[in-house]
Amino acid sequence: MNNLEESKPDLYPQHQQEQEMAASSAAIDGIAASALRSVLQRVQQVAERCGRESQRIRIVAVSKTKPVSLVRQVYDAGHQCFDENYFQELVEKAPQLPDDIEWHFIGNLQSNKLKPSIAAMPNLAMVEIVDDEKQNLVLSLQVVWNLQNIEVCKAIGIPEEQCELSMGMSGDFELAIEMDSTKVRVGSTIFGAREYPKKK
Repeated sequence: MNNLEESKPDLYPQHQQEQEMAASSAAIDGIAASALRSVLQRVQQVAERCGRESQRIRIVAVSKTKPVSLVRQVYDAGHQCFDENYFQELVEKAPQLPDDIEWHFIGNLQSNKLKPSIAAMPNLAMVEIVDDEKQNLVLSLQVVWNLQNIEVCKAIGIPEEQCELSMGMSGDFELAIEMDSTKVRVGSTIFGAREYPKKK
């Protein structure tokens, strides 16, 4: 009988530890959905302050290096627009998530892989290829092009809501909205700090 009583305390702490770990995991998982709601609220506040309609500002949740479970949590909170920066990661994540997600990709991709990649992913909505050697130039030209694009849209009568000015990330998305950005890429503010694999 003493042996039985002595064995119970060993099992209980293990069970309690598992419950605590599960509760902790659920609490951590809830953080991304809560952070998304906070970002949406901040976007609405900035838009109102600037006299803009918040629904005309697209928030792209940058999910690079984040697990499928975290992306799914943000999706379940009502968000459908996600961005990846590593194509292999996108190819691995997308089939594990709902088909109505609108995927964006910005990063390196060999031009000969572009057409097959797009064909293989019908919900890949946008691809922006960046050349490492010319990255700053490409991004600068993109901003200039987007600014000109808005003006061109207005000049030729295309509704402004069909044109996008993409500026802003987690650290400056509110400022970008004040400067008329219609698309902001928000990652670490929603998902937390990036976790990059250590190089060997």
